[in-house]
Amino acid sequence: MTATQTTQLHQELVSLLGEERATVNETVRSLHGKDESYHAEHRPDLVVFPKTAEEVSRIVRLAASNGTPVIPFGLGSSLEGHAIPYSGGISIDFSLMDQILEVRESDFLVRVQPGVTRTRLNKELKKYGLFFSVDPGADATLGGMAATNASGTTSVKYGVMRDQVRDLEVVLADGSIIHTGSLAAKSASGLHLNGLFVGSEGTLGCFTELTLKVYGIPEETAAARASFPTVDDAVQAVVSILQAGIPIARVELVDEPSMEQVNRHSGTDYDIRPTLFLEFHGNEAGLAQDIAFCREIVDELGCERIDFETDTEGRNRLWEARHNLAYAYIHGHPGRKMMVTDVCVPISELAGAVHHARESVDRLGLIGGITGHVGDGNFHIILMIDMDDAEEVRKADELNEDIVSYALDRNGTCTGEHGVGIGKQKYQAREHGPALLAMQAIKRALDPGNIMNPGKVIDLKQEGSD
Repeated sequence: MTATQTTQLHQELVSLLGEERATVNETVRSLHGKDESYHAEHRPDLVVFPKTAEEVSRIVRLAASNGTPVIPFGLGSSLEGHAIPYSGGISIDFSLMDQILEVRESDFLVRVQPGVTRTRLNKELKKYGLFFSVDPGADATLGGMAATNASGTTSVKYGVMRDQVRDLEVVLADGSIIHTGSLAAKSASGLHLNGLFVGSEGTLGCFTELTLKVYGIPEETAAARASFPTVDDAVQAVVSILQAGIPIARVELVDEPSMEQVNRHSGTDYDIRPTLFLEFHGNEAGLAQDIAFCREIVDELGCERIDFETDTEGRNRLWEARHNLAYAYIHGHPGRKMMVTDVCVPISELAGAVHHARESVDRLGLIGGITGHVGDGNFHIILMIDMDDAEEVRKADELNEDIVSYALDRNGTCTGEHGVGIGKQKYQAREHGPALLAMQAIKRALDPGNIMNPGKVIDLKQEGSD
C-alpha cells in the first residue's frame, strides 16, 4: 500500500472504530509483524481491535473494496509465521473479543469469542465441573487454536481441535457472516464446513465466535514419569500401551538432552534418560487397574524407573516441567533462535522416525532435543540455531527437509499440529498432490480477491502435483 492509501484507509477505520482501536503506531505494528517462530518479521500497514462480529464484517468489507489483505491475529504464539503479514494490509487483533458467552453444561458445550484463552476458559469451566481438553502448551487463544487445528498433550485421548468444534461464526471475504454447524452432536446435512474452516489459518475467513465441546473433570487423575535406557525402548512402550487398550490421557516423550534442559530450568532432579510423561484419567478402581497394567508393560520393556504422582501439586510440577521445555531451551541458549520441527507418522512408523531424527541431529552436529505427543505419532525436534551462522541455518533447513521427507515417504504429514503458515507451504504439493488443486479451487471460490491471509497454507501459484 502507498502512504496515501494507508492514510485514507486509516481515516476510514478510525471513523468506524475510533482512534484507539485503529492504529498505525510503529510499536503496535511491530508486535503484529512477528510470532514465536524464526520467520522474518514483516509489519502490517494498520492494526485494528474490533469488539463485535459486525465490526469485523465492516472491516473486511472495507478491505475487500480496496483489495487490502486481512490477517487475523490472536496472541502471536504460532510457530510457522501464520499471522505475519508479508503482503502488508490490516492485522485484525481479536484481543477485545474475549467474552465467554454461554456455558451449556447439560449439553457439554461452551460458546466463546475468539480472543478467549484456554486457561481462562478452564478457570470458568471449573465452576461447572467441566474442562476444555485441548492443551498445546502455550496459553493460546481459542480462535487461533481453531485456525491452526491445534492439539497437544491430551489429543491421544480427547482428540484435536477439529474434534471439539461444534459450530463457528465466520466472517467471509465479502464481509458476510455465516455459521458452519449447529448444537447437535451429529449431522448428515450438507457439507462439513466445520472441518473445512478449522485449520484454514485465516485464509478462508475470520472466526468471530466458537461453540466448543467440553468434558467432565475426571474423578481421579494420576501422572507418572518413566525412564528408559534408550529412546527406542520408550517409543516401543508407548506403542505397547496403546495396543493394550489402556485409555491413557497423555503420553509425552522427552529425550536425554531435553531432560537435562528440564532439570536446569525447572530445578528438578529427574533422571537424565529418555523419559515418558504419562497421565491417566478415570475413577478410583479403573485408574488403579490402568496404572497396574501400565507398570507391567513398561517393566517388560526395560523401564528403569517409574514414579507416580497422584496429588495435584506433584502432577502440576511434572507437567509444568514438560510445558516449559521450549522456554528451557531458549533460556539455556541465549543468543540463539528456536526452530521446532513438527511431523506426524503412523504409530507403526514412530520408533523408526524418532530414531532417524536423533541420528540426523547428531550427524549434523546441531543443538537439539526430541519431544512430542508420541501417543498419536506426533513428535518435534527443538533446535537452537545461531541465525547469524549461515552454515548452521543451512544445516537446520537440511534437517527439517530430512525429517519431513521421512514422514511423507511413510504416508505421514509435514505438520501434526503447528500448521502450515509460511514455513510448511513448500511441502503442500508433495503431501497432497492433485488434491491441492481442489483446495486452491475452494480458496478462490470463497476469497476471489485473495485478501484473507494471502500467501499462507494454500499458495495459489503452486501447482497441485509434484
